[in-house]
This record gives sequence, structure tokens and C-alpha cells, in this order.
Amino acid sequence: MGEPRQSPSGAGAGAGAVLRKLAPPPALVGFLLLLVLIFAVSYAVGASAGPVAPGIHGTDPGAGTSGGGDGTDGGTEHGHGADR
Repeated sequence: MGEPRQSPSGAGAGAGAVLRKLAPPPALVGFLLLLVLIFAVSYAVGASAGPVAPGIHGTDPGAGTSGGGDGTDGGTEHGHGADR
């Protein structure tokens, strides 16, 4: 009477159907591509702008020095001395 129906389980289906089944949804692929594009543009803009404040250094005065820093600054902090 009618044409025989192929089973949706993949019997008789070609490699294209298998690839379509394993491929991520197009919306996910588009989102990931947009995300990569945004990060690439952001990186390019940041690289072209250069450093924001080239003269600023870290807040740790003993970082990177070999001067026996014990965490104290010899009482030079204002308001924390013994004269309170």
C-alpha cells in the first residue's frame, strides 16, 4: 500500500544522520563562536591600549626584594605608634 518507513533508530541511515545526531545544537555553536569573538576583540582592544598605570607596583613592600622583611616598617605608620 504505502512506502515502508525507516526506523528512527538509525537503521539504514547514512553517516550524515549520525553526524547530525552527535553534533551540538546550532544555537550552542553560535553562542560559543560569539563568545570567542567577544574575547578576541576584548583582548585586541586591551593590547592596543597598553598598560593602564605603568608606574603602579604591588602593595607588598617586601615582595621581590632580598631585604629580610619581617612585615614591620619600623613604626612609620601614622596612628599606630606608641604615642597613643
